[in-house]
Amino acid sequence: MARHEAPQDALGRLIEALRVLPGVGPKSAQRMAFYLLQHDRNGAAVLAQSLGEAVENVGHCARCNTFSETQICITCSDERRDPALLCIVETPADQVMVEQTLSFKGNYFVLMGRISPLDGMGPNEIHFDRLLTRIESPDTGIAIREVVLATNFTSEGEATAHYIGEVLKVKGIKVTRIARGIPVGGELEYVDAGTLARALMDRR
Repeated sequence: MARHEAPQDALGRLIEALRVLPGVGPKSAQRMAFYLLQHDRNGAAVLAQSLGEAVENVGHCARCNTFSETQICITCSDERRDPALLCIVETPADQVMVEQTLSFKGNYFVLMGRISPLDGMGPNEIHFDRLLTRIESPDTGIAIREVVLATNFTSEGEATAHYIGEVLKVKGIKVTRIARGIPVGGELEYVDAGTLARALMDRR
């Protein structure tokens, strides 16, 4: 005979909803729920309203695929940026980090993921077709001069960069990869051997 679970009350549903956040387990979700209801109900109401508005209104930029409330995001609409220079990142958070360096003046394409067969993520899941269309038929009317691969230096990020790079090179497009090595302010004594080895291989 099928077993039916008892319906959850509002508090139980809140705790379960909070568990969708990364790194949040049952205990952490319970603490968050209790805190909001006990100490900050106004904050909880604002959180609920803001989350609802974001889910309703935030979509993807038609050009770079990042989060945007408009068809073309603010970054892509900025005429001061170099439309012939394209930086490819995994997530909107990575795009924000690149922007904070104040050293990149081109445009972006956000993959919203990375190639990871174990997680069911292949080229289709990272919007590779859209990326190719963006590069081969730019709606700006200006050909892409260089593609900068700025995926993370994880095994999945490296695989993603390799796949994209190989496809674009065959098409005759200039592809570069962001460098890696010793962090600014880092001391060699405390740097791991792998990072130091890569810094030596990528020396200028």
